Amino acid sequence: MTRAGSDGAEKAADKGEILLLSGPNLDQLGVRDVAMYGSATLDEHVERVSGAAHRLGFSVRHVQSNFEGDLIEAIHAARGRSVALIINAGALTHSSWALTDALAIFPGIKVEVHLSNPASREPFRHVSTLAGVVNGTIAGFGALSYDLALVAVTELLGA
Repeated sequence: MTRAGSDGAEKAADKGEILLLSGPNLDQLGVRDVAMYGSATLDEHVERVSGAAHRLGFSVRHVQSNFEGDLIEAIHAARGRSVALIINAGALTHSSWALTDALAIFPGIKVEVHLSNPASREPFRHVSTLAGVVNGTIAGFGALSYDLALVAVTELLGA
């Protein structure tokens, strides 16, 4: 896969694909509780991460769904295709054992990301069902959380 770089040159994304997964209600970023989640839209987050990943030699495929099964299917499809996965599962983080099971069988790097800090919010958000099957979690840094997740992925891949 190729994409024009910032200098206009074509650069091959030869280090592999990173799957960026966005769960329920993340399609409402920029509108939903701007004080909590910021004013950037999901498309803006995806564009920024994709651009940075491409400059490092990776392609990014993004899947957003408000339906748990769609996210699980995307994880299954990523096996053998993606080298890493960055997931913001939204509220499914705290309740989806099925998503946890799907992530557990994905062999690549997995980083959980949150714009807000779940530990500083309502008690039900203090538990992540995903925490035991991901390499790590980055939370509470707003838009920077996605950037830090990409740094973590590339460092863990040795890229």
